[in-house]
Amino acid sequence: MSYAGDLTPEQAWQKVSDGAVLVDVRTEAEWQLIGVPDTSSIEAEPRFVQWNLAGGVWNTDFLAQLQQTVPAEAELVFLCRSGARSISAAEAATEAGFTSFNVLEGFEGVPDAYGDRVVNGWKNRKLPWKKGA
Repeated sequence: MSYAGDLTPEQAWQKVSDGAVLVDVRTEAEWQLIGVPDTSSIEAEPRFVQWNLAGGVWNTDFLAQLQQTVPAEAELVFLCRSGARSISAAEAATEAGFTSFNVLEGFEGVPDAYGDRVVNGWKNRKLPWKKGA
């Protein structure tokens, strides 16, 4: 593993409560249509930096945008839909000098036998979230 580690959604919530920065790397459309983590109760502001752009194109400005968005000394907790893109983001951020964690299961979790994302993930584990970014 080339980043600091994997966290369950509950562990990620605790890490953000303790001062780490939550970075949601899903697409803008996902933020708007599916929802975003709501960390207002712990007075933490999630950051939104797309790993992929519309159409699945990799965001070549990801690291530059990340560096403009978060303090250099911050521990980062990366979140995507299912925990896959966030691994890549955590690896890239680690290579750039950040302490980075990945949220297992992501925001929506893995699909069930019918393709619905109702099994696990941030939303399905009843962690705070809201519609839109």
